[in-house]
Amino acid sequence: MSASGGTKAIVAALGANLAIAAAKFVAFAFSGSSSMLAEGVHSLADSGNQGLLLLGGKRAQRAATEEHPFGYGRERYVYGFLVSIVLFTVGGVFALYEGWEKIQHPQPLEAWYWPVGVLVFAVIAEGFSFRTAVKESNELRGKQSWVQFIRRAKAPELPVVLLEDFGALIGLVLALGGVVLTVATGSSVWDGIGTMCIGALLVLIALVLAAETKSLLLGEAAGPEQVARIRAALVDGDAVTRVIHMRTLHLGPEELLVAAKIAVHHDDTAAEIARAIDAAEARIRAAVPIARVIYLEPDIYDERAAAQAPPAAG
Repeated sequence: MSASGGTKAIVAALGANLAIAAAKFVAFAFSGSSSMLAEGVHSLADSGNQGLLLLGGKRAQRAATEEHPFGYGRERYVYGFLVSIVLFTVGGVFALYEGWEKIQHPQPLEAWYWPVGVLVFAVIAEGFSFRTAVKESNELRGKQSWVQFIRRAKAPELPVVLLEDFGALIGLVLALGGVVLTVATGSSVWDGIGTMCIGALLVLIALVLAAETKSLLLGEAAGPEQVARIRAALVDGDAVTRVIHMRTLHLGPEELLVAAKIAVHHDDTAAEIARAIDAAEARIRAAVPIARVIYLEPDIYDERAAAQAPPAAG
């Protein structure tokens, strides 16, 4: 993933959410709408989430140390996971609580034009942020569907911003529906129902984000296309005759570890094997530039031993 593309989408979302949060809290102060309060907290939580993503991207750039010899690239996944927790607790749970309170203790909605005006403004601002995230994602998505892109992306920033902005737009529609029904019926229970729907939506999005970032935290292999390119680059048909088995692991969104046992000729000298390994590493880096940490173990291929070994994988 392009780090600059992710940063651009985050900054656009941060600017939009700060402006929207301020407008929503003003609308709540004048109207007393619980939907506006829930949406204001939602936008504030989103702003904090974008701050976390920017912080994670900055900390992930630190150089490797003796204590962390593979660097800090996966710290971006940690902050992505924190975003899902914040969205669940601050955004979703608060909205569910506020909506329930509004249903149990309904209060009249005053100055309804404030929340309606703010919601229209928020839809425009969120639409701009969502459009930026979609544009940046399309440069990386290729032929994948949106679901595949969110599930397979190794960088957490764009999927997080996409889901947040999409959830925000749906939440705005729910909030607008709650306010309109409250004005039409004179019952603020609809405002509370709209607020609870917003909370349920945020909890669902948070759970999806948590599941995806958890998988990244545990460690994911390279994608099938990258694995195929690495395997093809390893074998030159001369010094390296086959890949006995291979493992890959993302140390970060833009850094890949490759470990493989490769078959060489039984009568090759140590110098010839060393040159073959160096050449294989160069071919891998040319085929997959993010393969920065490579460990190759030469061996003599034995068909019986290979049958008992774990299958070659990414």
